[in-house]
Amino acid sequence: MKQSDILIRPFVTEKSLNFLSGTPKQKFKDGNKIEFIVHRDASKIDVKVAFEERFEVKVDQVWTRIQKDGKHAIIKLSEGYSAEDVGMRVGVF
Repeated sequence: MKQSDILIRPFVTEKSLNFLSGTPKQKFKDGNKIEFIVHRDASKIDVKVAFEERFEVKVDQVWTRIQKDGKHAIIKLSEGYSAEDVGMRVGVF
């Protein structure tokens, strides 16, 4: 599988927008995340490597779940990197 085939598109909902920076009710540790629809056969490591190469950031952790509309990956960026910046680059805002 090619790196370019792993990340399909960002997944944008009100909850996923709250992941980007966190809300006043959330602590920062709950923020700095972005959600993507990814290839169904991609592992967490595949998602991490593809995301780091495409956006030139460091990924701290990846969570995945499979739903009716595809496989979702929530990607938490390492300290010093901003999910809001990545969101701006992919057109979330």
